[in-house]
Amino acid sequence: MKKLALHWQILIGMVLGVVFALIMVQFEWGGKFVENWIKPFGNIFINALKVIAVPLILGSLIKGVSDLKDISKLSKMGGRTIGTYILTTVIAVSIGLAVVNIIKPGASISKETRQELVESYKGDADSKIAAAEKQKQAGPLQALEDLVPSNIFQAASDNGNMLQVIFFAIFFGVGLILIPEEKSKPVKDFFDGFNDVILKLIDIIMLAAPYGVFALLAALIVEAPSADLFKALGWYALCVVLGLAIMLAVYTVIVAVFTKKSPKFFLNGISPAQLLAFSTSSSAATLPVTMERVEEHLGVEEEVTSFVLPIGATINMDGTSLYQAVAAVFIAQAFGMDLSLSAQLGIIATATLASIGSAAVPGAGMVMLVIVLAQAGIPEAGLALIFAVDRPLDMCRTTVNVTGDAAVAMLVAKSVDKLGEPKVKDWDDNYKA
Repeated sequence: MKKLALHWQILIGMVLGVVFALIMVQFEWGGKFVENWIKPFGNIFINALKVIAVPLILGSLIKGVSDLKDISKLSKMGGRTIGTYILTTVIAVSIGLAVVNIIKPGASISKETRQELVESYKGDADSKIAAAEKQKQAGPLQALEDLVPSNIFQAASDNGNMLQVIFFAIFFGVGLILIPEEKSKPVKDFFDGFNDVILKLIDIIMLAAPYGVFALLAALIVEAPSADLFKALGWYALCVVLGLAIMLAVYTVIVAVFTKKSPKFFLNGISPAQLLAFSTSSSAATLPVTMERVEEHLGVEEEVTSFVLPIGATINMDGTSLYQAVAAVFIAQAFGMDLSLSAQLGIIATATLASIGSAAVPGAGMVMLVIVLAQAGIPEAGLALIFAVDRPLDMCRTTVNVTGDAAVAMLVAKSVDKLGEPKVKDWDDNYKA
């Protein structure tokens, strides 16, 4: 196994997990066995990645900002990063709307199937609607207020507070730039060493990646709903997957045009992070691996990866935005509603803004979808129509989110002359992409 490239090891683990689960569901006791004795190892793997997400952001972002040595460089990079992320999100939502309007998957949902789905997933839908209602009741500047933590230790204790951790890390890095170099050097040296330790921990955790994804995929198959519901939602799932595939193609073209790097180079470099994103459905859990792959295998310098990627994992949700656009129009079609052009333009704006506030954890996009539905005047109860296939589609859209982060990192690096040749570290995992 060790002679195989990391992405092949992960892919083999995923396939074996699916095959193992399909065998186990043939036995009456198989489902319980997977749930009790296999799934926990997948959860342990995800937790191991999540536990170093906050230390990684703190260490790498403080180091990256302080290495700039000039606040004007920070503002220049920040403007380009956020501007590019917003642009790719608008492109993603537009692609989603185009695909769903051409295929019209909602027309294939019968009244009986619609009622069955609504009744089966009513409880799940109600909980997401309640969470979204709480978010909608917040004031217009609540997002800005939530950006500044009152207690950094409290913020760092929850991966859902990534933006607060990012704010503190940038603020701390700016402070290091502004004080004399002889005083900042010991602190910078500490974070240099701290960052190397975290990267080494990522290497160690990734040794378990094939086994972790085996457990995650086995549990997903065992817990999947009935095949009949999947058939009813097949056209909807096809629209989402097709839109995401188009978005992946857009990334490779953009990278090829602006950085002169081949699609093969880009996809080979980021593929282990893509497969991990697919397995975990979490941009935050995948962030450590994304940063390592982009820096060491795509040639983006550390001061760019440490700034662009943590922000991307929090605010850049292209795959999630595309899915929200498809889901909103699909639900409207299923209820016999004809959305006007202005309503669909509203979906583009709302989905773009909602993606910025969406947490980088599994299922968060569903809460933001409620806000998109409400803005377009689509019944929120229709959320229940798509719960049956949400998890596998969540896996797909997270893969696109992570790919988008890597593509933007390369674009920003090229624009500030920080894109070079890959430099795999000597103590790396020794897997060659």
